[in-house]
Amino acid sequence: MNNKHRIISFVAVILGFFMALLDTTIVNITLPKITDYFNSTMTHISWVVNVYNLVFASMIITASRLADQFGRKKLFIFGVLLFTICSIFSGLSNSVGMLVTFRALQGLSAAFVVPVTVPLSAEIFPPEKRGPIMALWGAFAGLAAASGPSLGGILTQFFSWRAIFFINIPIGILCVLMTKYFIKESYDPTADKNIDVAGILSISTAMFSLIFALIKGNDKGWTSPFIITLFILSAIAVLLFIIIELKSKKPMIPLSLFKIVPFSSGAIALFLLGLGMMSGSYFLSFFLIQVKGLTQLSAGLVVSSMSVSSMFFSMLSAALSKRISSRWISSMGLCLLALSCLLYSTLTQNSTTLGIILRLVVAGSGMGLSMSTLMNSMVKNVPPTKIGISSGINNMTRTLGTFLGVAVFLSIFTSNIKVQMVDAKRAAVKIVKADTVFNNEAKTGMINSLKQGNGSKFSDVSSILKTIAVKEKATLKAAPIRAKAEIKHNFAVQRKETKKLYPLIQDTFKTYTVHAFSFTFKCASLILLPGILFAFFSDTKKKSKSSAENSYSEGTEVS
Repeated sequence: MNNKHRIISFVAVILGFFMALLDTTIVNITLPKITDYFNSTMTHISWVVNVYNLVFASMIITASRLADQFGRKKLFIFGVLLFTICSIFSGLSNSVGMLVTFRALQGLSAAFVVPVTVPLSAEIFPPEKRGPIMALWGAFAGLAAASGPSLGGILTQFFSWRAIFFINIPIGILCVLMTKYFIKESYDPTADKNIDVAGILSISTAMFSLIFALIKGNDKGWTSPFIITLFILSAIAVLLFIIIELKSKKPMIPLSLFKIVPFSSGAIALFLLGLGMMSGSYFLSFFLIQVKGLTQLSAGLVVSSMSVSSMFFSMLSAALSKRISSRWISSMGLCLLALSCLLYSTLTQNSTTLGIILRLVVAGSGMGLSMSTLMNSMVKNVPPTKIGISSGINNMTRTLGTFLGVAVFLSIFTSNIKVQMVDAKRAAVKIVKADTVFNNEAKTGMINSLKQGNGSKFSDVSSILKTIAVKEKATLKAAPIRAKAEIKHNFAVQRKETKKLYPLIQDTFKTYTVHAFSFTFKCASLILLPGILFAFFSDTKKKSKSSAENSYSEGTEVS
């Protein structure tokens, strides 16, 4: 295969990979528009995103195994073709149910596309080129994540929410044609052609139950019977899967892979990396909208600076790996990601956009340095025949990390914000009581309004002024003529004082909201610290391919 042929083949792989990852972020920004169009609720529409991720995470291991058994090229083309067809029907959907159904099928097809891209790329290029290729793989992953919010916002604003699905059609068609004519078929020659039905059902049930619990945990309550049942079901399914695989002569997942220290360490590091990514891509967006008052599109554009930074540092990691051991680069990446969370904890309502972007650049540099090097270490440290299934495992662990990141961070924030809002109300009441302009009646009304509020913010100033105006009108109507001038003066003073006091109260609530965000980001930083150690053991200086195969074969004999 000449270089031109290799480049075209790699472009075909990246097109499918890019399209599948793009749809994980491009839809989020359009959810309010879709909600309005179908006259639905955000709870229902959120399943347009949730069902995609749920099916994707549940089926990624199964898809990887089937691709190894029956042909990675075949399954890749099938995944891209199904994804393209589902994109058409998603764009043509005339009900929420129809849209959610085809988004579920998109998630299924994405599970066949994403993990196969690593072994297909490894087949296209010789081993000495795999470092730079994995760096390019990571860079395009960053580009897909960066493009999603901005591209989704532009397409929705100038065309329709349906356009975010129709854009996949030309990409999908081009990808299928290029794959068919330029990519050779590849298999795992050691894989049995018999389908491990019991293994597929058990691992899919385990992943589905776990992801579903993580998605619904904050809504239903982590100690609710529904969520506890899902966790128990997931644990039972995992145990059944392990028993099935240990007894199988040709297991779906060779458990001896986990005896390869770099592989296991890399999988755990990728899990923590996925978790840490959510601190910036998801939770910081929450901060920008709730505290800074940005729109979803503006917040998406700001956060995209993290993905752009990730692209650059992913490419840089390939050059660095020629001089520095990849385990040092991966550890440095996780260290920078943990540092970014610590830097996020110093943000306030007065932080500048530039200051926020600089913190996101630090996070992006950590992601770029660690993701591609960890994936490359995974390719190097497993037998060549097991690259496919190991890619599925690592993509699954990273995906699980993202779900857990959202669930954990939101849970920490939710519990802490309740405490902070109690303190915020107390501080706001002190401000009102200390005021020397309002009379006792006005103070009592404002204090009651504060105590009865949901705690997220004080009433809008326009509504307060409107209430004052209504009361003034009623008072003037009942008052004698000689008292009207004084009444007007008193109400004018109240309006002026309200405008003066309102920003102070609002700022108080924002300050305590910032405290809750700060605490959550500090927790995220601590959670990421073990990832630095696992990243360090994700590769070894002298680990050769033959020794990796030896350790694998020894593990097989033990099992």
